[in-house]
Amino acid sequence: MFGIPVRGVVVVGVLAAAGLMYVANDGRRLGVEEVASHECKVTVIADVLNVRSGPADTQPIVATMRRDAVVRAEPRVENGFRLLADGRWVKEEFVTPTSDSSCT
Repeated sequence: MFGIPVRGVVVVGVLAAAGLMYVANDGRRLGVEEVASHECKVTVIADVLNVRSGPADTQPIVATMRRDAVVRAEPRVENGFRLLADGRWVKEEFVTPTSDSSCT
């Protein structure tokens, strides 16, 4: 096509499309803010919080967390326990969602 390599045309087209998306998004990185705003995070409000392997007081304690620790979590609450992002559980009454969290 007019002596221009096809690969060059494709690269220029991709760069032009990326530039248009950047301008249309007011210069913000695409998708990053949306993902961060949909993350569930909780803050520990107990002095020391037991982290358990399952959603019950009878489940083994696998770790502890101190007051004001912030950890990624899931919206899922079962039997009064909130599921953490790493698959462990904490008593729901001893954590509170952070102000920028999407936990329900």
